[in-house]
Amino acid sequence: MTPAPHDKPARSEDERWLVINGRRWRRTDPCLPADVVTLLQSQLGRGRSSVRSAKAAGDDEAVALARRRVGIAKHGLGERGPYWWDEPEEARVMRARQALEELTAIDN
Repeated sequence: MTPAPHDKPARSEDERWLVINGRRWRRTDPCLPADVVTLLQSQLGRGRSSVRSAKAAGDDEAVALARRRVGIAKHGLGERGPYWWDEPEEARVMRARQALEELTAIDN
């Protein structure tokens, strides 16, 4: 029995991309410290959940703020913005930590 295409994501040869159902997604930067990735992923999940809730409530301002949170988290993870493999590791880690600082500022 052949697994359905959505059962297991296929990995691209160069490990920079994740392919799901034929669509290519940039992977999280592998050089980031695990604790930073965990915090950014938590913020990403929180942002995605907030987008759904705000849309359901019809609150456009809350949707915009939640989408901003998602964007910042994805940039910090290296999933958006400049290709992480084209930058020095130090700059990538700094960008991730700055994203966490920015997300913390949103909460305050």
